[in-house]
Amino acid sequence: MRFCFWHLSCFAFLILGCGNVKKLAVSTPPDNRLADSLLVHIGFLADDKLEGRRTGTAGEAKAAAYIQEQFLRIGLLPKGTAGYLQPFEVNDGLVMAPGTRFSINADSLTVGKDFFPLAFSANGKIGAVSSLALLELGMPWIFDLAETLEDAKTNPHFDLVDNIKKNVNKSAQRGATAIVLFNSSTIDDKLKFDSKDRSEKLNIPVVYITKEVATKYFTDPSAPLQLAFTVDVQEKKRKGTNVVGHIDNGAVNTVILGAHFDHLGYGEDGNSRHTAHEAAIHNGADDNASGTAALIELARKLKASEAKANNYLFIAFSGEELGLYGSKYFTEHPTVDLKTANYMINMDMVGRLNDTTKVVTIGGYGTSPIWSNVLAATNFSLPYPGVDMAPSSLTIKIDSSGTGPSDHTSFYRKDIPVLFYFTGLHTDYHKPTDDADKINYQGIQTIVKHIYSVIQSLDKQPKLSFLKTREAQTTTSARFSVSLGIMPDYTYTGAGVKADGVSEGRAAQKAGLKAGDIVLQIGDYTISSMESYMQTLGKFKKGDTTTVKYKRGNEVGNVTVTF
Repeated sequence: MRFCFWHLSCFAFLILGCGNVKKLAVSTPPDNRLADSLLVHIGFLADDKLEGRRTGTAGEAKAAAYIQEQFLRIGLLPKGTAGYLQPFEVNDGLVMAPGTRFSINADSLTVGKDFFPLAFSANGKIGAVSSLALLELGMPWIFDLAETLEDAKTNPHFDLVDNIKKNVNKSAQRGATAIVLFNSSTIDDKLKFDSKDRSEKLNIPVVYITKEVATKYFTDPSAPLQLAFTVDVQEKKRKGTNVVGHIDNGAVNTVILGAHFDHLGYGEDGNSRHTAHEAAIHNGADDNASGTAALIELARKLKASEAKANNYLFIAFSGEELGLYGSKYFTEHPTVDLKTANYMINMDMVGRLNDTTKVVTIGGYGTSPIWSNVLAATNFSLPYPGVDMAPSSLTIKIDSSGTGPSDHTSFYRKDIPVLFYFTGLHTDYHKPTDDADKINYQGIQTIVKHIYSVIQSLDKQPKLSFLKTREAQTTTSARFSVSLGIMPDYTYTGAGVKADGVSEGRAAQKAGLKAGDIVLQIGDYTISSMESYMQTLGKFKKGDTTTVKYKRGNEVGNVTVTF
């Protein structure tokens, strides 16, 4: 399940918002073949050999190959763009390319240690003799940030990065060919190479020199300095892969079932809750080898089923942990006509059903008026006629929202009814301890039977109608006292933060912002990345009123927002 920057708050809409509880009769007989198959799938996907299935790695490719092989054995038709596979590109932020270098008086500096370009720097190559005291036309200019930081230390609204951008633009207009910055003060400027920065590039290179190097070379303002440097900041990209299989029953409509199979690798993307200093493999047995295993076994059951009134599309998504990349890519580049999509069922973290409480949360309950009848009336013995079943109970918590921190959100955005299955948060979430030996295989089996029965009960029904629901929030008052009320599009790579959705009744919606709008500035703070967006929210408190600069299409506007 996708890790939000707000840590466990992604689950608030599930854990806190599920006030409606239904106790439904369900049968959970021993079914060794199904349980054994689930164990094999999860055992493979959550093995150390796959190194955590991080999107774009060899481990992810091995997992995709395994799922493809299972789809082939079951008899699913390939429905990707390259057989069963649907590759997509993930923008991994910015990187200082190997050509980035800096020397002073022929002494080479180490990139990342002695200097770094700012992420919004222009690329370029500079060779010149300069000094701190001279600001000559056509030359690089050197500035100490100490005075600026001292003047602004009591100003809570001061934004150093924004100040640098404005002054670099002014310097370029006055004839500077590059800017070299350093900080001789004791005030921490907090500058770094921000690989997630998406702001517009400046017109000239901007390089920061560390204090140790500045102390060595910049003590005498009039001393001539031979500067030679190259800035080469490039976009870093990696490939993810969805795996797509199809049962073509010649029907008009298609039921879509999905689960993400990617996980965190060694936690390189900063979305791990592992607190130890040593890198460790995050196997993601529950998150989400469990849902992937369920997906494979549902494909097996539906291939042999008499439920032929719909076609069935099975999608194992990658890139979910990075922000729903795979599912969003599929809905923007579908391999079936999404107008024929009947409904979508998503399984994410279905491996920890508690044997005592037997609680499963089902989201998307409000996305179609039929869900209340279906979930209340499903005959759970339907898939297994003739099997001796010992009745037990399954406690279902429902959440109406069609959005949340998993891949069903991408389909809800296309006006497709969704259901989202989730057995609950646990202490191993996004940690290396989420291993296969902690999975409740009988519990997953129960959920597979439940979903299969839901599908069968709808086989002869007309196409489901779609309803809009409230937008589930993914921010938390634990870190911020305010929320703008937008759901960010994590796949957006331009400047600002793009709203994938706008929550009803929240600040953004009240101000007139809409899905698709790009937030460029909040108050005095320019939004250059998701990180800067979060940092900016932390500067406001409930009841504050400010302006939001946004872009809608080619038009830029401003609205007044009250948090």
